[in-house]
Amino acid sequence: MSARKVRRVLDLVRGEPVPAALVVLGGTPNVAAHEVAKVTRSAAANAQNNHAMGADELWICEAYVDQGPTLRRLRRASFGRGRLIRKRSCHITVVVGDAAEAVLGQVVTGPRAGRRAG
Repeated sequence: MSARKVRRVLDLVRGEPVPAALVVLGGTPNVAAHEVAKVTRSAAANAQNNHAMGADELWICEAYVDQGPTLRRLRRASFGRGRLIRKRSCHITVVVGDAAEAVLGQVVTGPRAGRRAG
């Protein structure tokens, strides 16, 4: 799916606690919400296993999506022509940490961080 569709879902859960974010993603009627929930669960599991962090104290510090490779396909059109179909993909990144890191992450990488500094 395109990065634009995933970005709308990530805006819902950025800066939230992981359990609350998973509840929001479970109730969101969007195909991208399922994929974001999978990435969030994976990040939380990695934090628990690799860094011995508690599941209830994890917050989403950063969540962003980058555009991935686009597959180009042709669809038949009238008069022997072909129409281009773009099958877009994306890379979803979710970084989890404790509450202090989440608050610090919002201040540094918030949506208005560039405007305040400039």
